[in-house]
Amino acid sequence: MINHETYIKRCLQIAKNGLGTTRPNPSVGAVIVVDDKIIGEGFTSDYGKNHAEVNAVNSVKNKAILKEATIYVTLEPCSHFGKTPPCADLLVKHQFKNVVIGTVDSNSLVAGKGIERLQNAGINVIVGVLEDECKKHHKRFFTVQDKKRPFIILKWSATKDGFVAPLSKDEKKPVWISNNYSQQLVHKLRAQEHAILVGTNTAIADNPKLNVRSWTGNNPTRIVLDKNLRIPKNANLYDESLKTIFICNLGNPNLEVGSKNIIFEEINFDKKIPEQICAVLQKHSIQSVIIEGGTQTLQTFIDANLWDEAMVFTGDNSFENGIKAPVLSAKIIATKNIKNDILKIYTND
Repeated sequence: MINHETYIKRCLQIAKNGLGTTRPNPSVGAVIVVDDKIIGEGFTSDYGKNHAEVNAVNSVKNKAILKEATIYVTLEPCSHFGKTPPCADLLVKHQFKNVVIGTVDSNSLVAGKGIERLQNAGINVIVGVLEDECKKHHKRFFTVQDKKRPFIILKWSATKDGFVAPLSKDEKKPVWISNNYSQQLVHKLRAQEHAILVGTNTAIADNPKLNVRSWTGNNPTRIVLDKNLRIPKNANLYDESLKTIFICNLGNPNLEVGSKNIIFEEINFDKKIPEQICAVLQKHSIQSVIIEGGTQTLQTFIDANLWDEAMVFTGDNSFENGIKAPVLSAKIIATKNIKNDILKIYTND
């Protein structure tokens, strides 16, 4: 008896190769099997290029054998024309014997229509194999579709005694709480997610670049909360190397005309700030965002209960005094040792 879960697991494994490059499309994995043997594989290409099913079919030299094949996919094949033709039509064209799907696509343009098209063509369709795992992999895509906002990841590093920064900083002697391996993991996270957000105080104190340096991948869009536009124009965030969105207060007298990579958006800082930020990110089709600091910005999202995951690094050092870490009470889903650092991952189920 064929174990469908084995092949969906392989789909999930190869689908990770597309994280950070396919948005706003989901990164899907596809595996083609004949006689319990994999004959083709594919994952979603960069946005605007081939979907996973197309790449998997193209990897098979003898297309005639596809009539006897089963294709496994993490997400329901699309049934509409976008940048590329419908994948469901491709599977019908090659007369696949079976299609095994991890989870249904909640996008209103698909939402069962791909499955219906396959079944109407006489293809046997199985749905819901490792459904929870597939939904978790496609969490960014589903959050945008179902909640109409980006997937939100909170991230910070704290000392053993609960501080995220000393009270004062010496620019010649930067203070690192986490080790090099944790910092590399953070850059990997940046490469996978669509955007990264910091508040005014963090931007002024750290003068961050918020790009990907210790990993290979795309740079995130930079989001900066700067109510009164206090961040100096010679700061790294104004270098125009990346798309950067500055969010300021309504009617700010210092508001300037932006450029291709420097964009200004206004919100009312006297009202629900996280919700307004999410609306701005939705306007710019941002699929996921890392909230990186500082404490006040992070706590605002926590208090609004507007977050999905949190990654909290604890370093092997102490400050005895400083800026306190955010307060978070939530379910821990994983704990990892990164050399002498501890990473705890929380979920907001």
